[in-house]
Amino acid sequence: MSVSVRASGLHKSYRDGERTVEVLRGAELAVEPGEFVAVVGPSGSGKSTLLHLLGALDVADSGSIEIGGTALSGLGAPEAARFRNRTIGFVFQFQELLADFDALENVMMPGRIAGWKRARAQERARALLDEVGLEERSDHFPSQLSGGERQRVALCRALLLEPPLLLADEPTGNLDPESAVRVFDLMIALQERHGTTALVVTHNPELAGRCGRVLKLEGGRLEAFGGSRGVS
Repeated sequence: MSVSVRASGLHKSYRDGERTVEVLRGAELAVEPGEFVAVVGPSGSGKSTLLHLLGALDVADSGSIEIGGTALSGLGAPEAARFRNRTIGFVFQFQELLADFDALENVMMPGRIAGWKRARAQERARALLDEVGLEERSDHFPSQLSGGERQRVALCRALLLEPPLLLADEPTGNLDPESAVRVFDLMIALQERHGTTALVVTHNPELAGRCGRVLKLEGGRLEAFGGSRGVS
């Protein structure tokens, strides 16, 4: 399952003491269902801000965002929370796993929050951990896992509810080069198998180049980068 992503005229600014910092300045974005798109750009260019807006975690100053035809601006706080849980899976640089829960329980968590029965969440979580080669580590706690293993658990957690959109913010930024490649390999493989639309923010140009399309965020706007196919 996948969805389209459309953003038009996005503006977002923040107050920094006495001054206003413009992060996005009319950014435009069009992602087709099932695409895997990378977003690159210098630090502070607004890449994370863009993902937070697309993920309904923040609100733009102006402009519009549609995910699968749903306008985010028309959602109140409760509706936005339900939409996020149903539609979007998030993967972050720091995995934010719950320290007192083992890998299986961490992956199960979105299902339990969504009201799934324990058996259903457990079955789905075990299948995903098996898919990423962690079936033998399911009863290990985050402190007992390597960085790459923790990120694989986080990826499974993001996919538990089979969201049509996956947003990943520097998912390999905290990993050594070898682990980063392995995790990115898994992201690509899982995205292809599940047909999910995916946007990933990364500082790694080699990893970004493996995506279907690469966009650069600079000066508050998005443009095609390198060998990208098409311009958004």
